[in-house]
Amino acid sequence: METTTERGLSKTRIEALSDGIFAFAMTLLILDVKIPSLELGHEAGLPRRLLDVAPRFLAYAMSFLIVGVHWVGHHAQLHYIRRTDRAYIWSNLFYLMAISSLPFSAGLMGQYPRQPIAITIYCLTLIVAGLLLFGQLRYAAGRGQLFDPDIDPRFIAAGGRRILMGPKIYLAAALLSFLSPSLSLLLCILTPLLYMVPGEVDRYWHLGHRRS
Repeated sequence: METTTERGLSKTRIEALSDGIFAFAMTLLILDVKIPSLELGHEAGLPRRLLDVAPRFLAYAMSFLIVGVHWVGHHAQLHYIRRTDRAYIWSNLFYLMAISSLPFSAGLMGQYPRQPIAITIYCLTLIVAGLLLFGQLRYAAGRGQLFDPDIDPRFIAAGGRRILMGPKIYLAAALLSFLSPSLSLLLCILTPLLYMVPGEVDRYWHLGHRRS
């Protein structure tokens, strides 16, 4: 049964739209990775052509994990939301806009992996997405008062620190891209892996799920 919030859209409808955007963005990512075409009799050149596709596949795999990280974080945030309001709904739409634009910036970086501008655009997309998610958290916990009243303040603080870890790293990667594109890409690859390591916020989240 759909639960109606005190103000605004029901949380269920927000989750449904968000999950659809996340799924669509993750699907679009793979469409930029094309199967190499070879003329008849030139099949021996397939290994070299596959190497040409490798940067695009790397951009896909890295971005898929990054979108997955955002989906987990967004889900964790909505788990504690007890109601919504107009400001939260619009902030969520802008956040989803940033997420849905990632296939473009990932495709750009996959095609031009050595170009600092391509890496910078990719990093800026993720910085904006991270800051919008952080803004939602701060609004819901502060002025909006959208969270459950008994939520542990340490969970909010830990969640904020974890969200901001990504934008900080991507800012460093964007600046580093003009000196060493390879090291910049390495930072981008490592970032979603860092989020897979359980942290302080995971302990509060698991406790919250057990109480719910």
